[in-house]
Amino acid sequence: MAYSATTGSIKEDLLSKVWYITGVSRGFGKEFARSALGRGDKVAATARDTDSLSDLVAEFGDSVLPLPLDVTNRAQVFATVAETVARFGRLDIVVNNAGYTLFGMVEEITPEQLQHQLDVNLFGVFHVTQAVLPILRAQGSGHIVQISSVGGIVAFQGMAGYHASKWALEGLTETLAQEVAQFGIKTTLVEPGGFATDNGGSSAVRTVPLPQYDGIRKAIQDLGPGAGWGDPVDAGHALLDIVDAQQPPARVFFGAKPIDIVEPVYAERLETWRRWQPVAEKADGIPVA
Repeated sequence: MAYSATTGSIKEDLLSKVWYITGVSRGFGKEFARSALGRGDKVAATARDTDSLSDLVAEFGDSVLPLPLDVTNRAQVFATVAETVARFGRLDIVVNNAGYTLFGMVEEITPEQLQHQLDVNLFGVFHVTQAVLPILRAQGSGHIVQISSVGGIVAFQGMAGYHASKWALEGLTETLAQEVAQFGIKTTLVEPGGFATDNGGSSAVRTVPLPQYDGIRKAIQDLGPGAGWGDPVDAGHALLDIVDAQQPPARVFFGAKPIDIVEPVYAERLETWRRWQPVAEKADGIPVA
Protein backbone atom coordinates (compact mmCIF):
# COMPACT_ATOMS: atom_id res chain seq x y z
CA MET A 1 0.00 0.00 0.00
CA ALA A 2 1.15 3.55 -0.70
CA TYR A 3 0.52 6.53 1.56
CA SER A 4 -0.34 9.86 -0.04
CA ALA A 5 1.22 12.83 1.75
CA THR A 6 -1.15 15.22 0.03
CA THR A 7 -4.37 13.51 1.10
CA GLY A 8 -3.15 11.85 4.29
CA SER A 9 -4.68 8.56 3.23
CA ILE A 10 -3.85 5.36 1.45
CA LYS A 11 -4.31 5.84 -2.27
CA GLU A 12 -7.62 4.37 -3.36
CA ASP A 13 -6.28 3.02 -6.67
CA LEU A 14 -3.72 0.92 -4.79
CA LEU A 15 -6.35 -0.50 -2.47
CA SER A 16 -8.66 -1.66 -5.24
CA LYS A 17 -7.98 -4.95 -6.99
CA VAL A 18 -7.88 -5.68 -10.69
CA TRP A 19 -9.89 -8.65 -11.91
CA TYR A 20 -9.97 -10.54 -15.19
CA ILE A 21 -13.17 -12.61 -15.42
CA THR A 22 -14.31 -14.83 -18.27
CA GLY A 23 -17.94 -15.54 -19.09
CA VAL A 24 -19.42 -12.33 -17.66
CA SER A 25 -22.49 -12.25 -19.89
CA ARG A 26 -24.74 -13.80 -17.21
CA GLY A 27 -24.94 -16.14 -14.23
CA PHE A 28 -21.94 -16.45 -11.94
CA GLY A 29 -19.69 -14.31 -14.12
CA LYS A 30 -22.04 -11.33 -14.09
CA GLU A 31 -22.49 -11.49 -10.31
CA PHE A 32 -18.77 -11.98 -9.64
CA ALA A 33 -18.08 -8.84 -11.67
CA ARG A 34 -20.89 -6.88 -10.02
CA SER A 35 -19.66 -7.76 -6.52
CA ALA A 36 -16.10 -6.71 -7.32
CA LEU A 37 -17.16 -3.49 -8.99
CA GLY A 38 -19.63 -2.69 -6.25
CA ARG A 39 -16.85 -2.36 -3.71
CA GLY A 40 -14.60 -0.28 -5.96
CA ASP A 41 -12.45 -2.86 -7.74
CA LYS A 42 -11.58 -2.77 -11.45
CA VAL A 43 -12.80 -5.55 -13.75
CA ALA A 44 -11.83 -6.69 -17.21
CA ALA A 45 -15.11 -8.36 -18.11
CA THR A 46 -15.02 -10.75 -21.04
CA ALA A 47 -17.88 -12.22 -23.03
CA ARG A 48 -18.44 -13.47 -26.54
CA ASP A 49 -20.97 -10.65 -27.01
CA THR A 50 -19.98 -7.45 -25.24
CA ASP A 51 -23.52 -6.09 -25.60
CA SER A 52 -24.31 -8.33 -22.62
CA LEU A 53 -21.95 -6.17 -20.55
CA SER A 54 -23.69 -2.86 -21.26
CA ASP A 55 -25.47 -2.84 -17.90
CA LEU A 56 -22.17 -3.08 -16.03
CA VAL A 57 -20.63 -0.34 -18.13
CA ALA A 58 -23.65 1.91 -17.57
CA GLU A 59 -23.46 1.39 -13.81
CA PHE A 60 -19.72 1.36 -13.21
CA GLY A 61 -18.23 3.32 -16.10
CA ASP A 62 -14.47 3.20 -16.59
CA SER A 63 -14.02 0.66 -13.80
CA VAL A 64 -15.20 -1.93 -16.34
CA LEU A 65 -13.16 -2.93 -19.35
CA PRO A 66 -15.53 -4.88 -21.63
CA LEU A 67 -13.63 -7.28 -23.86
CA PRO A 68 -14.93 -9.63 -26.57
CA LEU A 69 -13.58 -13.10 -25.95
CA ASP A 70 -14.05 -16.65 -27.10
CA VAL A 71 -11.90 -18.63 -24.67
CA THR A 72 -11.18 -21.24 -27.34
CA ASN A 73 -9.30 -18.55 -29.28
CA ARG A 74 -5.84 -18.64 -27.70
CA ALA A 75 -4.54 -15.55 -29.48
CA GLN A 76 -7.60 -13.57 -28.37
CA VAL A 77 -7.09 -14.73 -24.78
CA PHE A 78 -3.50 -13.46 -24.72
CA ALA A 79 -4.53 -10.19 -26.38
CA THR A 80 -7.28 -9.45 -23.85
CA VAL A 81 -5.00 -10.22 -20.91
CA ALA A 82 -2.41 -7.83 -22.34
CA GLU A 83 -5.11 -5.18 -22.86
CA THR A 84 -6.20 -5.58 -19.24
CA VAL A 85 -2.70 -4.92 -17.92
CA ALA A 86 -2.23 -2.02 -20.33
CA ARG A 87 -5.45 -0.43 -19.05
CA PHE A 88 -5.18 -1.08 -15.30
CA GLY A 89 -1.42 -1.55 -14.78
CA ARG A 90 -1.53 -4.93 -13.08
CA LEU A 91 -3.60 -8.06 -12.49
CA ASP A 92 -4.66 -9.35 -9.09
CA ILE A 93 -7.50 -11.86 -9.51
CA VAL A 94 -8.22 -14.12 -12.45
CA VAL A 95 -11.56 -15.94 -12.50
CA ASN A 96 -11.93 -18.70 -15.06
CA ASN A 97 -15.70 -18.87 -15.18
CA ALA A 98 -16.61 -19.34 -18.85
CA GLY A 99 -18.10 -22.74 -19.59
CA TYR A 100 -21.23 -24.69 -20.41
CA THR A 101 -22.75 -28.13 -19.84
CA LEU A 102 -23.02 -30.94 -22.36
CA PHE A 103 -25.94 -33.20 -21.43
CA GLY A 104 -26.07 -36.75 -22.77
CA MET A 105 -25.15 -40.36 -22.14
CA VAL A 106 -21.63 -41.53 -23.02
CA GLU A 107 -22.92 -43.58 -25.95
CA GLU A 108 -24.76 -40.56 -27.36
CA ILE A 109 -21.89 -38.05 -27.29
CA THR A 110 -20.24 -37.33 -30.62
CA PRO A 111 -16.47 -36.81 -30.76
CA GLU A 112 -17.10 -33.24 -31.90
CA GLN A 113 -19.34 -32.52 -28.92
CA LEU A 114 -16.82 -33.87 -26.43
CA GLN A 115 -13.97 -32.01 -28.12
CA HIS A 116 -15.84 -28.71 -27.91
CA GLN A 117 -16.77 -29.32 -24.27
CA LEU A 118 -13.09 -29.79 -23.48
CA ASP A 119 -12.07 -26.87 -25.69
CA VAL A 120 -14.24 -24.48 -23.66
CA ASN A 121 -14.23 -25.89 -20.13
CA LEU A 122 -10.64 -27.13 -20.01
CA PHE A 123 -8.53 -25.65 -22.79
CA GLY A 124 -10.14 -22.22 -22.34
CA VAL A 125 -8.93 -22.25 -18.74
CA PHE A 126 -5.55 -23.53 -19.88
CA HIS A 127 -5.16 -20.65 -22.35
CA VAL A 128 -6.09 -18.02 -19.77
CA THR A 129 -3.84 -19.56 -17.12
CA GLN A 130 -0.83 -19.59 -19.43
CA ALA A 131 -1.55 -16.02 -20.49
CA VAL A 132 -1.64 -14.63 -16.95
CA LEU A 133 1.14 -16.62 -15.29
CA PRO A 134 4.09 -14.56 -16.59
CA ILE A 135 2.37 -11.41 -15.32
CA LEU A 136 1.57 -12.84 -11.90
CA ARG A 137 5.07 -14.30 -11.55
CA ALA A 138 6.63 -10.94 -12.33
CA GLN A 139 4.41 -9.28 -9.73
CA GLY A 140 5.11 -11.98 -7.16
CA SER A 141 1.40 -12.12 -6.39
CA GLY A 142 -2.01 -12.99 -7.75
CA HIS A 143 -4.92 -15.34 -7.27
CA ILE A 144 -6.32 -17.71 -9.90
CA VAL A 145 -9.87 -18.86 -9.20
CA GLN A 146 -11.14 -21.80 -11.23
CA ILE A 147 -14.90 -22.27 -11.32
CA SER A 148 -15.26 -26.03 -11.18
CA SER A 149 -18.32 -27.85 -9.82
CA VAL A 150 -19.38 -30.46 -7.34
CA GLY A 151 -19.47 -32.36 -10.64
CA GLY A 152 -15.69 -32.03 -10.68
CA ILE A 153 -15.35 -34.57 -7.87
CA VAL A 154 -18.50 -36.72 -8.14
CA ALA A 155 -20.44 -37.86 -11.21
CA PHE A 156 -24.08 -38.06 -12.25
CA GLN A 157 -25.71 -39.90 -15.13
CA GLY A 158 -26.15 -38.01 -18.36
CA MET A 159 -23.30 -35.54 -17.80
CA ALA A 160 -20.17 -37.50 -18.72
CA GLY A 161 -18.75 -34.88 -21.07
CA TYR A 162 -19.16 -32.13 -18.50
CA HIS A 163 -17.63 -34.28 -15.78
CA ALA A 164 -14.68 -35.13 -18.01
CA SER A 165 -13.95 -31.42 -18.44
CA LYS A 166 -14.30 -30.55 -14.75
CA TRP A 167 -12.41 -33.55 -13.40
CA ALA A 168 -9.56 -32.63 -15.75
CA LEU A 169 -9.73 -29.03 -14.55
CA GLU A 170 -9.39 -30.21 -10.95
CA GLY A 171 -6.25 -32.20 -11.75
CA LEU A 172 -4.74 -29.36 -13.76
CA THR A 173 -5.36 -26.90 -10.95
CA GLU A 174 -4.06 -29.10 -8.13
CA THR A 175 -0.80 -29.47 -10.04
CA LEU A 176 -0.73 -25.76 -10.89
CA ALA A 177 -1.11 -24.84 -7.22
CA GLN A 178 1.99 -26.82 -6.30
CA GLU A 179 4.03 -25.30 -9.11
CA VAL A 180 3.21 -21.61 -8.61
CA ALA A 181 3.06 -21.27 -4.83
CA GLN A 182 6.77 -20.44 -4.88
CA PHE A 183 5.95 -17.29 -6.87
CA GLY A 184 3.36 -16.00 -4.40
CA ILE A 185 0.47 -17.05 -6.64
CA LYS A 186 -2.62 -18.53 -4.97
CA THR A 187 -5.17 -20.85 -6.54
CA THR A 188 -8.68 -21.84 -5.52
CA LEU A 189 -11.10 -24.36 -7.01
CA VAL A 190 -14.68 -23.21 -6.44
CA GLU A 191 -17.07 -26.19 -6.57
CA PRO A 192 -20.68 -24.96 -6.71
CA GLY A 193 -23.72 -27.14 -6.23
CA GLY A 194 -27.06 -26.26 -7.81
CA PHE A 195 -27.51 -22.57 -8.59
CA ALA A 196 -30.13 -20.68 -10.56
CA THR A 197 -27.87 -19.96 -13.53
CA ASP A 198 -28.35 -20.83 -17.20
CA ASN A 199 -26.56 -24.15 -16.72
CA GLY A 200 -29.44 -26.12 -18.21
CA GLY A 201 -30.85 -23.37 -20.42
CA SER A 202 -29.86 -21.80 -23.70
CA SER A 203 -26.13 -22.21 -23.05
CA ALA A 204 -26.42 -25.99 -22.66
CA VAL A 205 -25.84 -28.54 -25.41
CA ARG A 206 -27.77 -31.81 -25.61
CA THR A 207 -27.00 -34.99 -27.47
CA VAL A 208 -29.37 -36.77 -29.84
CA PRO A 209 -31.09 -39.22 -27.46
CA LEU A 210 -30.98 -42.98 -27.90
CA PRO A 211 -34.26 -44.64 -26.80
CA GLN A 212 -32.36 -47.25 -24.81
CA TYR A 213 -31.59 -44.57 -22.22
CA ASP A 214 -35.11 -43.14 -21.94
CA GLY A 215 -35.53 -44.69 -18.48
CA ILE A 216 -32.51 -42.87 -17.10
CA ARG A 217 -33.57 -39.66 -18.78
CA LYS A 218 -37.03 -39.86 -17.25
CA ALA A 219 -35.60 -40.52 -13.80
CA ILE A 220 -33.40 -37.43 -14.15
CA GLN A 221 -36.34 -35.31 -15.33
CA ASP A 222 -38.49 -36.54 -12.45
CA LEU A 223 -35.92 -35.17 -10.01
CA GLY A 224 -36.64 -31.68 -11.34
CA PRO A 225 -34.35 -28.68 -10.95
CA GLY A 226 -34.19 -29.05 -7.18
CA ALA A 227 -35.72 -26.89 -4.51
CA GLY A 228 -33.72 -24.15 -2.90
CA TRP A 229 -31.10 -23.72 -5.59
CA GLY A 230 -28.62 -21.00 -4.75
CA ASP A 231 -28.72 -17.40 -5.94
CA PRO A 232 -25.69 -16.32 -8.01
CA VAL A 233 -25.88 -12.92 -6.30
CA ASP A 234 -24.98 -14.55 -3.00
CA ALA A 235 -22.19 -16.49 -4.70
CA GLY A 236 -20.76 -13.17 -5.86
CA HIS A 237 -20.56 -11.93 -2.29
CA ALA A 238 -19.03 -15.23 -1.12
CA LEU A 239 -16.26 -15.00 -3.69
CA LEU A 240 -15.09 -11.75 -2.12
CA ASP A 241 -14.41 -13.62 1.12
CA ILE A 242 -12.27 -16.11 -0.81
CA VAL A 243 -10.13 -13.57 -2.66
CA ASP A 244 -9.69 -11.38 0.44
CA ALA A 245 -8.44 -14.24 2.62
CA GLN A 246 -4.77 -14.20 3.55
CA GLN A 247 -4.70 -17.96 3.09
CA PRO A 248 -7.55 -18.82 0.70
CA PRO A 249 -8.71 -22.42 0.44
CA ALA A 250 -7.33 -24.72 -2.24
CA ARG A 251 -10.93 -25.75 -2.85
CA VAL A 252 -14.29 -24.63 -1.52
CA PHE A 253 -17.92 -25.61 -2.07
CA PHE A 254 -20.49 -22.98 -2.96
CA GLY A 255 -23.89 -23.94 -1.61
CA ALA A 256 -25.02 -25.92 1.42
CA LYS A 257 -25.73 -29.22 -0.34
CA PRO A 258 -22.44 -30.36 -1.93
CA ILE A 259 -20.95 -31.55 1.36
CA ASP A 260 -23.90 -33.93 1.84
CA ILE A 261 -23.41 -35.27 -1.68
CA VAL A 262 -19.66 -35.70 -1.47
CA GLU A 263 -19.15 -37.20 1.99
CA PRO A 264 -20.83 -40.58 1.31
CA VAL A 265 -19.16 -40.83 -2.11
CA TYR A 266 -15.71 -40.37 -0.61
CA ALA A 267 -16.51 -42.77 2.23
CA GLU A 268 -17.53 -45.43 -0.29
CA ARG A 269 -14.36 -44.90 -2.32
CA LEU A 270 -12.15 -45.28 0.74
CA GLU A 271 -14.02 -48.40 1.84
CA THR A 272 -13.62 -49.97 -1.61
CA TRP A 273 -9.91 -49.19 -1.76
CA ARG A 274 -9.38 -50.70 1.70
CA ARG A 275 -11.43 -53.81 0.90
CA TRP A 276 -9.42 -54.46 -2.26
CA GLN A 277 -6.04 -53.57 -0.75
CA PRO A 278 -4.92 -57.25 -0.77
CA VAL A 279 -5.36 -57.30 -4.54
CA ALA A 280 -3.51 -54.00 -4.79
CA GLU A 281 -0.63 -55.55 -2.88
CA LYS A 282 -0.78 -58.67 -5.06
CA ALA A 283 -0.24 -56.41 -8.08
CA ASP A 284 2.87 -55.16 -6.27
CA GLY A 285 4.19 -58.68 -5.82
CA ILE A 286 3.12 -59.04 -2.19
CA PRO A 287 1.58 -62.48 -1.51
CA VAL A 288 -2.09 -62.42 -0.52
CA ALA A 289 -2.57 -63.88 2.94
